[in-house]
Amino acid sequence: MPQPISADLIGLALPPIQASWNEKDVMLYALGVGARPPEDLDFLYEGRGPVVLPSYGVIPGLMAMGGVFGEVEVNPAMILHGEQSITCHRTLPPRAEVEIRGQITEVWDKGKAAVLGFEGTASDGDGDLFTAAATLFVRGAGGFGGERGPSTTGKNEPPDRDPDVVVEYETRREQAAIYRLSGDRNPLHIDPEFAQMAGFDAPFNHGLCTFGFVGRAVLAGVFGGDVDAFGTLEGRFADQVWPEDTIVTKIWRDGDGAVVEASTQKGNVVLSQARAIAR
Repeated sequence: MPQPISADLIGLALPPIQASWNEKDVMLYALGVGARPPEDLDFLYEGRGPVVLPSYGVIPGLMAMGGVFGEVEVNPAMILHGEQSITCHRTLPPRAEVEIRGQITEVWDKGKAAVLGFEGTASDGDGDLFTAAATLFVRGAGGFGGERGPSTTGKNEPPDRDPDVVVEYETRREQAAIYRLSGDRNPLHIDPEFAQMAGFDAPFNHGLCTFGFVGRAVLAGVFGGDVDAFGTLEGRFADQVWPEDTIVTKIWRDGDGAVVEASTQKGNVVLSQARAIAR
């Protein structure tokens, strides 16, 4: 039976899941996060591999995170995606069969809400392939007497200087309609009536779609397009991206990676407290 939210959930192992993908899946994902021919042909054409975008791991990772709902008493309608990270232990292949073992890593009581942390590691016959981690902000689920958790103020704060690299990618009107075909069928991102019932003016892009756009910018601006060098991308979702917005990713090089912040052309920050780290 699902358990109520409490600190006792920390370390709870979720049922392992089997996941697989093929060339069509990774090419569709690349389209969903804005890749276009001819400049992105490596990610869109099987004649070039295809090369797999490192952020693709969030797709099977999201499937594994779904196990939380079978183990914990939460109302899915009250959940917001807080933070996300992807760590590539090896370069992702265009075709794979993996087992993902996940667990709850943190539980915080924010008063009017609770925060649940999840981590899942995918492995195949050659060992660990990637680890996806996320936090879920559960509205109305706080007040259970747990710890509030550490402050994230100042985490991955951009330095007080101009960025070293700025990468701009336009989103299309149909961006969310394409992205959802990779697995996240939440009607909030395509159905105008559903979006309005949820309190929004219209459907907007998935947070993980934004994460993929920023992942492409990091791959180009930090790692020179080398998927073998891409280690980790982490960040906090801060605001929505609407269809046809331009995502502006600012990059400050720092040691073996970079501090990253993404906003739209309107100036609203959409991914904050972000960092890229080399493998």
